[in-house]
Amino acid sequence: MSTLPVAVAVDGSEDSLRALDWAVDAARRRGTALRVCHVRHYTAWTQPGAPLIMPPPPDEDPVLTDVRARLEATADAPDAEYLGLDGAPGALLPELGAEAELLVLGSRGRGGFAGLLLGSNGMTAARDAECPVVIVPRPGREVEGPAPAPGPRVVVGLNVDSPDDATLALAFTEAALRDARLQVVAAYPWPVQTWTAAPGELLPPAVDQGAVERETRTLADGFLAPHRERHPGVRVEPCPAPGDAAGHLVGASRDAELVVVGRHRRRLLAPARMLGSVTHAVLLHAASPVAVVPPTPAEE
Repeated sequence: MSTLPVAVAVDGSEDSLRALDWAVDAARRRGTALRVCHVRHYTAWTQPGAPLIMPPPPDEDPVLTDVRARLEATADAPDAEYLGLDGAPGALLPELGAEAELLVLGSRGRGGFAGLLLGSNGMTAARDAECPVVIVPRPGREVEGPAPAPGPRVVVGLNVDSPDDATLALAFTEAALRDARLQVVAAYPWPVQTWTAAPGELLPPAVDQGAVERETRTLADGFLAPHRERHPGVRVEPCPAPGDAAGHLVGASRDAELVVVGRHRRRLLAPARMLGSVTHAVLLHAASPVAVVPPTPAEE
């Protein structure tokens, strides 16, 4: 049993209530507590002569009161604590990850523009939190891709040129908790073309695609081996795929329980935290919940 809770941010919106339901299920599967947080964004300034709007006391927060009633009516709900914070959500939400096993958010809250696929707070938390961040999308998002085989399925993206154990570890854990098979999408660049001496002319690839795919599968099997030993009951499906990694992961999100992707590692010449283009695209377009995993600490 983990000693860290599953944290979830709520603001009364339908998106945050979907995130709450996902977090309740995640805490129940892990046998851990739930930490429900509402960040009240009250401005510290007002126009001259206007009454100053002060936040309500935490025990009178209507959002948390409604959530408490919702959980009390839920069968087998995990133990929950309720936290009301005042300030900027984009600054406070990532801090919740310092003492949480997971941080769960809806794709959008009450603020922002109606057409946004992902709100700024979710993007900031996924980029900055110290724990994995799960973004729960709105239902009905359509993606293109082959119809998956029936049964629960977790998807994980594996970059064989730069694998991360933390991402694979969470994917295997989620698959084991859900008794789901694990689909490992390992994309490789294709077609590979080289420039000739003549301007504008390209040469066909000098290597065979089948050889690249076999090498990708071999590398993937090597990175997956220690996780398979720790989770012998998880059925793993390595899926080498040519071309765009983001497109393959978004397509695989159709009817998936979860898609797990890694956060971009810090580089010497780019020390700021970044999501990476693949993770960013998956967050915006995947049909299933997406877990963004910070890189292994020793490597960050």
